[in-house]
Amino acid sequence: MNIVIIKLGALGDVMRTTPIAEAIKKKYPESKITWITKENALELLEGNPHIDKALFFPLQKEIELDRFDLLYNFDIDKEAALLASEIKADKKYGFYLEGDYPVAFNPGAEYYLNTLFDDNLKKNNRKTYQEMMFDTAELSYNKEQPLIYLAEKDIEYASSFVRINNIDTEKLIGLHMGAGPRWPSKAWSKERIKEFIRKSKEKGYNILLFGGPDEKDKIFHLVNELKRDNLIIYHNNPNNSIKEFASLVNLCQKMVCSDSFSLHISLALNKPTVGLFFCTTPYEVEDYGLLKKIISPLYDVFFPEMQNKYSEELVNSITVDKALEALESKARCATTA
Repeated sequence: MNIVIIKLGALGDVMRTTPIAEAIKKKYPESKITWITKENALELLEGNPHIDKALFFPLQKEIELDRFDLLYNFDIDKEAALLASEIKADKKYGFYLEGDYPVAFNPGAEYYLNTLFDDNLKKNNRKTYQEMMFDTAELSYNKEQPLIYLAEKDIEYASSFVRINNIDTEKLIGLHMGAGPRWPSKAWSKERIKEFIRKSKEKGYNILLFGGPDEKDKIFHLVNELKRDNLIIYHNNPNNSIKEFASLVNLCQKMVCSDSFSLHISLALNKPTVGLFFCTTPYEVEDYGLLKKIISPLYDVFFPEMQNKYSEELVNSITVDKALEALESKARCATTA
């Protein structure tokens, strides 16, 4: 059986959609799965034993000649929805376009589609993203976990990082300082980050600060400010590849981050994780028994109607003490406001 999956969206959403491939392979053991994504997400799929071929969009011409038995499209965006309409398949699941509007191929896809346009449904939804994707595919959901496969070169990259920086990883905590630009109040303020680092260092933890290209200047200034206070921390290269980034997350005993790509990487690596939720729904994030969710006391004020607004009060609304309490808790997972 020849099967194609389309998932072009944000890296975190690609990461948490990958369990679909495992479920399809269980249902159709002899199937061949082709996964179409954006070029920057190909690394996430490397080494995945459930995916036979990974292609990046826009596609080469020869794909247009292929016919598939099943097609799954998990994106409502125009380019993915149009691609789902163009590719020939006997049965299709997920989303396509009618005019300028996304439409569900199948009944199982309608609920997720409705959550994107109905604020009240979105606010009251208690299904995880993974559960909704499995519903879209009309597959049974058994909390299959996203996995990222580190190659030998990735593991060596992390080992070299430890040697060069002379890091004791026994009490190493990963802290991701940012999130994507879409929701400007999605992550802690700089002052909260500094407070967390100071209090963590007082407790004997080492801190590995994570950021991407958008946080490059912020990391530089923060590290220098901390040095002036005699607080030494480590940080990743903001231009790390996905696998290099993941290999450094893998060094950490635990992670603290907002609802971001780093959170999904951390869970894929089976790391105990403290997730900070300011203005995005915590209920759509699967915890896998690893994630302790801390929800801002202002969450209901901002989600979903005002989640695109920046608020100084909101980005400071989760206390450092609450995060440290969750970090040091022996409970496997919890959700707190």
